[in-house]
Amino acid sequence: MGIRYDPECPVARTLEIIGERWTILVLRDLFLFGPRKFQDFQNSLQGIAPNTLSARIKRLEVAGVIERRLYSEHPPRAEYRLTEKGRALGPALLALKSWGEVHT
Repeated sequence: MGIRYDPECPVARTLEIIGERWTILVLRDLFLFGPRKFQDFQNSLQGIAPNTLSARIKRLEVAGVIERRLYSEHPPRAEYRLTEKGRALGPALLALKSWGEVHT
């Protein structure tokens, strides 16, 4: 998982889940477009390597921020959606968007 942060700090604990490159953009896509397939993320996130995308999705799944739902068994195909815990990140993403509109 990489660098470990101070477990007493809630900001540090949050960064353990969403602080890696691309993760916020995966969340952005889920907020903007709703449930997404792996290929949808790849099309939207130009430049992300498939193994990196898999790792970011897996980390968000393990943390309970997104969930994977199979929509086809043969071949197995899944889509990803925000959980209640993931939807609670909405105000933070809106704050980042607002900051970016003003300061970048």
